[in-house]
Amino acid sequence: MFLVALLGASFAVHPVEAAFSDHAKELTKVTGVRIGKADGSVRIVVDSDRPISYKQSVLSNPTRIVLDLQNAWIAPEAKKNTAVDSPLVSAVRVAQFDATTVRIVVETSVGKGGWRLFSLTGEKPRIVMDFGKPPAGGKPAKPVQEAKKPVPVQPPASEKDNEVEEEEHDSERLERDLSAITGMKGRLIAIDPGHGGSDSGAIGPTGIMEKSVTLRVSRELKRLLEAEGAKVVLTRTGDTEVSSKGSGATAVEELEARCEVANRANADIFLSIHADAFTNREVKGTTAYYYTKGTKQSKRLADSVRMALIDAIGTLDRGTQTSNFYVVKHTDMPAILVEISFISNPDEEKMMNSEAGIKKIAQGIADGIADFFG
Repeated sequence: MFLVALLGASFAVHPVEAAFSDHAKELTKVTGVRIGKADGSVRIVVDSDRPISYKQSVLSNPTRIVLDLQNAWIAPEAKKNTAVDSPLVSAVRVAQFDATTVRIVVETSVGKGGWRLFSLTGEKPRIVMDFGKPPAGGKPAKPVQEAKKPVPVQPPASEKDNEVEEEEHDSERLERDLSAITGMKGRLIAIDPGHGGSDSGAIGPTGIMEKSVTLRVSRELKRLLEAEGAKVVLTRTGDTEVSSKGSGATAVEELEARCEVANRANADIFLSIHADAFTNREVKGTTAYYYTKGTKQSKRLADSVRMALIDAIGTLDRGTQTSNFYVVKHTDMPAILVEISFISNPDEEKMMNSEAGIKKIAQGIADGIADFFG
């Protein structure tokens, strides 16, 4: 099965998906989307197995360029959301929008005339988008030219009003469709900032506490997810225990209270955020865990978040592992525990205590959640 679910749909398999493999050979395969930065520019390259037609739209406030690739499907490994550390482009989203359309959304600060779009054919067909100055040695990109149209006879005022209304409706429809590119709209996500209150968690070489890092990441993650239309519940919003017994709660009572927040809310997924530690300060990397007897969905969530987080912060991949952690065992939905990186490692502690690091961590986790739902 090439497609597990269309964007915005549930995990159930739809008839159109069941028949997808039968007509996949008639569609162009999008094999990858590459993003590069150089010389004050950002270049996005869409690779495909044959030339591909597309439609483009531009939305404002904020500026987003929407590219709909026609009669196409995207390889599962190419479907992703990527944060871009550039003043020109902040994010690129890639997903199967419907059975025959791949949608690419580029969030940019560049105004009209500051970006160029062109396609290349040959042995390696591709679509190229350049933002800012074209990379040195690159094809001299030309601005997208709209077909010249004959000047129409001025319509009556009533007809002009109808045209304006149609354009507004098209824009509104596209705005609504964009919320489905991650499949996050209306999802309820439970986030558990590890430790808190009297429990500091692990402490780094310079005294940075795990409980502080996990709360900062969780708050930023909440902001990002809500911006995508998700609903988010945090097990704690401050430096406190979650159990009503406070510091008097046993370890099990505290963990039980965290699970209860997610279970009562009937969350779609649960993520417990932690920072790892070890006596050897050289040890480093990112790990995701799910319950030993957990569902395939939990494993897929762990894989999605782990890979996207590593892409965002560049840490060593320590893999997805099974566990019997209380919080992933006693929650009623796909649940994972993610160890961002090692707070005991001086470099990773510094990264986790920086504002830029917090934002990259949260964006990576958010991208992984989007991949899971997408």
